Amino acid sequence: MSRKLTVIPEQCSGCKICELVCSIRQFGVNNPKKAAIRVIVVYPHPVLRMPIVCSQCKRSTCEEVCPVGALRRDNGVVQLDKDVCISCFKCIEACPFGAIYAHEDCEFPIKCDMCGGDPECVKKCPKGALRLIPEAALGEVRRLNNVLSYTQMKEIEFYEKGEKKVIQYAEIGKEEL
Repeated sequence: MSRKLTVIPEQCSGCKICELVCSIRQFGVNNPKKAAIRVIVVYPHPVLRMPIVCSQCKRSTCEEVCPVGALRRDNGVVQLDKDVCISCFKCIEACPFGAIYAHEDCEFPIKCDMCGGDPECVKKCPKGALRLIPEAALGEVRRLNNVLSYTQMKEIEFYEKGEKKVIQYAEIGKEEL
C-alpha cells in the first residue's frame, strides 16, 4: 500500500529539526535553507507552525510545466533528474504549495525525494508532526480530528473485534492507521 508523507501542524513545535536532518541528508551540511522541507511560523492567535513539504501530487503541476521532463514519477514520488534539468525553476513557480525551493548555492531546485521511501524528517520529528500514512487513511485522520475538536471531546470510544477501545485525542493519526 502506498504511503504518503503527512503533516499534522497541531503537533509541530517549530523546532525545525526536520530542516536540519533534511539538509544534512541532501547536501551533507547543517543549513536549513538547503532543506526540502521548511517550517513556517504564522503569528495570529494561536501561533501556527506548519512544515511545508512536497505533497507528491497525483497530478503534479511541477511535472507538467517542466519543459524538458526533468521531473518524473518513480514509485509514486516525483523525482528531479539533475542530468536533464536545465534549472529554469518553472517547477518552483508552478508548485501550488510552495514546496520546491531554490538556494543561491544550488544549481538545481530543491525538492523532497522522500529519502528513497524512508524520510529522515519523519524518523527525527520529536513531536510526530510528520508521518507516513497509508493514502487510503489520509482523510480519516482529518475527519476524526474535526469531529473531536468540534465536539470538544478528549477521547473517542469504539469497539474493535468485540473489544472496547479508547483513543485519546492526541493519539489520533499515529501509526495505528
